[in-house]
Amino acid sequence: MTLADLGWDDRWATDFAPYAALGWEPARVVCELRRKFYAVQLADGEALAECAAGYFHEAREVEQFPAVGDWVAVSRRPDGGRVDLRAVLPRRTKFSRRAAGTESIEQIVAANVQAVLLVGSIDRGVNPQRLQRFLVAARASGATPVIVLNKADAAADPEAEAEVVRGLIPGVGVFVTSARTRRGLKALLSALVGPGPRTLAFIGSSGVGKSSLINALMKERALPTAEVREKDGKGRHTTTRRELLAGPEGLLLIDTPGMRELQLWEFDEGLEQAFGDIIALATRCRFGRCTHETEAGCAVQEALQTGLLAPERWVSYRKLRSEQAAAQPRQRKPSALASKPGWRRAQADGAVTGRGRIRPEAD
Repeated sequence: MTLADLGWDDRWATDFAPYAALGWEPARVVCELRRKFYAVQLADGEALAECAAGYFHEAREVEQFPAVGDWVAVSRRPDGGRVDLRAVLPRRTKFSRRAAGTESIEQIVAANVQAVLLVGSIDRGVNPQRLQRFLVAARASGATPVIVLNKADAAADPEAEAEVVRGLIPGVGVFVTSARTRRGLKALLSALVGPGPRTLAFIGSSGVGKSSLINALMKERALPTAEVREKDGKGRHTTTRRELLAGPEGLLLIDTPGMRELQLWEFDEGLEQAFGDIIALATRCRFGRCTHETEAGCAVQEALQTGLLAPERWVSYRKLRSEQAAAQPRQRKPSALASKPGWRRAQADGAVTGRGRIRPEAD
């Protein structure tokens, strides 16, 4: 594959110009191996990249490492073996979530994607609130969300389920598929293909068939798969790492491990986009500080009573709003640390603490 096949364009070349002046080369991250190591695709083939010492320490301080889909700058070693990863180009889009644990840290699942496919298993019954949560994260990423209801061959009435989703999540493409029988794959592929290479991230719980879906689209067994457990219908985390694969029609497909939960990260804009209809209704309320509960002239309550707004959609919105309000005071943006005055000088002087916070005397 050439860099152009991976999505390299004149805009990326412009962003890369300062690194080219240093003699470094562009590459795209195609697989995360472990914290310091990545598989990257260069102009002349794939290589194992290791974070250069300076870059690794800087990334660790701000807790921001490369992700699959990133464009990076690398330098070759004299022995012709591994390459050193030196820098990450500014991302155009990124699908993120809050990492597991008590501390609020951003985890980037996939970078520089044009579309995020939110894959669900229709045979288990659709969980609208979970889909809406993924939708908010997809909207916040800057990529186009697409909902895929997979395993239609195991559902009694998959089209009826799809209509429920379309009613609850308006304005988003919803596709019913079966990786086993290939139902709906042609329609899905037609909707995803566009001018030039397009990178797609497949997101969803374990066992919904993300890897099987990618294999079906590629018409080959490129990824390992496993059956879900019959006793509880849960997946087995067959995919253990994020990986980018070259698919048909110029598509680049990113497979991701299953997520038990998705804790949202920086979702203000995504929430407004995902629930734009509710935001618009709220502006029509009689009172500017309407709580949308018992006030006279509440446009939201009127829409609920007339059926214009689905109750399930309103419940999801309120729940996410509450989560958003609770998350804001504790959320920390790693990227802001690196831009803080004196941070780089403090790092060079050894005045940065283990979590990237500057000691008072360092700035």
